[in-house]
Amino acid sequence: MPKFSPNLSMLFSDRPFLHRFEAAARCGFSRVEFQLPEAAPDEVARALRETGLQLVLFNLPAGDWARGERGIAADPARRSEFREGVREAVERARRWGCPRLNALAGRRREEVPQEEQWACLVDNLRFAARALAAAGLTLLVEPVNAYDVPGFLLNTTAQAERLVGAVGEPNVQVQCDIYHMQRAEGNLVPTLRRLLPRLGHVQIADAPDRHEPGTGEIHYPYVLRELDRMGYEGFVGLEYRPLAGTEQGLSWIERMGFARD
Repeated sequence: MPKFSPNLSMLFSDRPFLHRFEAAARCGFSRVEFQLPEAAPDEVARALRETGLQLVLFNLPAGDWARGERGIAADPARRSEFREGVREAVERARRWGCPRLNALAGRRREEVPQEEQWACLVDNLRFAARALAAAGLTLLVEPVNAYDVPGFLLNTTAQAERLVGAVGEPNVQVQCDIYHMQRAEGNLVPTLRRLLPRLGHVQIADAPDRHEPGTGEIHYPYVLRELDRMGYEGFVGLEYRPLAGTEQGLSWIERMGFARD
């Protein structure tokens, strides 16, 4: 059975961030994730403690999200900022008991040669991987489709595999968001099977509108059961935009024959 973790950056978003933890617990989940924390570290720690939820994933600092930045790991001018963000995120992950962190590569910068951005990305991720390894944590890299984030440096699973190989650290794995995979390349189940030895986390939303499973073109009963059959033991993050409210839309889980926890 998939081990679902609602992403609190996108689900339960009709209430303040800290109230989303209790909402997730009330809906029968035992674990959560989020993109970036929207509250102070002490407040997040208290929310996890009071609800008994396990935090399974969050992102490394990704720049100015409101202005459209989606990662700074490949920006040579912000190397120091990225590395300070890694140190901060590791400390938070330790405090919150979170085992994995996702690094967003960021967008292409036209004024910087692409090979220079790639070299910066590899170097920064190697630094991050070693910092995380010292704390017993896993580093993830995530391909993002070019429709949602034009100019993003990492669009396909093949590019992510190449990046993991170039970084060359044993605690680096691929995060596969099946929504992004469908938009960028398709061929979902064979690709997931190929990636399995390096598959560190899965996220889901339906395509093309990024709502809950069952609202688009992906046949999730098949995809999720095949993940089980191939031996994937990690978590499945629910990172979608609810079509008509989070609680109302969660019935897809039981309808497809799965359990929330």
